[in-house]
Amino acid sequence: MAQYPGSDSERRIMPDVLIEVVEAIFRGCGMGSRDAHLLAAALVNADQRGIHSHGTLRVPEYVRKLTEEGVDPRGRPTIVRDNGNAIIVDGGNAMGQIVADFAMRTCIRRAARSGIAIVAARNSNHCGAMDRWAALALEHDMIGIAATNALPTMAPWGGVEKIVGINPLAAAFPAGEEEPIVLDTAFGATAHGKIRVYHQKGERIPEGWAFDRDGRPTTDTAAALSGLIQPIGGHKGVGLAIVTGMLSTLLSGASYGTELGNMVAGPRPGRDGHVFIAIDVAAFQPVGAFKARVDSIARQIRQSRRRDGVDALYPPGLMEAEFMRRYAVEGIPLNEETIAGLRAAAMQMKVAFPDLA
Repeated sequence: MAQYPGSDSERRIMPDVLIEVVEAIFRGCGMGSRDAHLLAAALVNADQRGIHSHGTLRVPEYVRKLTEEGVDPRGRPTIVRDNGNAIIVDGGNAMGQIVADFAMRTCIRRAARSGIAIVAARNSNHCGAMDRWAALALEHDMIGIAATNALPTMAPWGGVEKIVGINPLAAAFPAGEEEPIVLDTAFGATAHGKIRVYHQKGERIPEGWAFDRDGRPTTDTAAALSGLIQPIGGHKGVGLAIVTGMLSTLLSGASYGTELGNMVAGPRPGRDGHVFIAIDVAAFQPVGAFKARVDSIARQIRQSRRRDGVDALYPPGLMEAEFMRRYAVEGIPLNEETIAGLRAAAMQMKVAFPDLA
């Protein structure tokens, strides 16, 4: 769920303006226009949905990946094994968003023929917020599922060595009158990028998010960034992270766990793996009846009794949809450090940056 501390230093940027600037930055890195736009739109979409840990905060990091760290700005994903509705995609060492878009759209096309399809991807890189890829299925009246591995930031339950990623999983269910139910969750109590957002703002993180390097709970962002992310649900969260990482990598032959790299030296380019599933609702149930049941589930959640002090209950995806609508009108709030990173990346790529005064 998208929740961050407020800040008086945040400024608002309209989504179309932000996409234009970020797209130009990525073109400066050698990406073609279509891919640069796709990547920019994916990052801005995350910001607009309130998922700032996977938004334009990442632009300086991505510029380094594309210009210094071996990710191919012109990499092209291709199908390398095709069994009809079971497909392997080689990402061509492209940015993960380029691979994810290709793989999920391939998955959707195949599911339209057979009712269900799965695409496993390898030779990819960080692909951002997973809800975007699962949600591509919604306009086709399909359920979308997307998962990926991640750099190790957690330890096995009771350990202190970073060998397990938080390995996120997203699922999207089409609705009728209600917002689609869209869950995007990693199996750590938070994402590394969210801790970075708090660190930028000078705020302490909530209790239960992180351990220091010796496995002691901490709310200090510096200790958390050098330490460990806590799993959700103790040993259950670590177990879910392990099997999601396996599903994301072993089917395609991508790298798992420490094979990806580490948080000190960084990721090894082209090692990430993802998995995408599309399920055609019409192959199982009448679409209208299915959507009506999703609507019913969403309403039941929203209308159920709340604890004292709780203003509203949110089905998965509703809060993000509300952010999306608000920020389309008000502009996306970005803190000064994120803006400074964008301005520096624009300067490096000789791109004009808008006056935000």
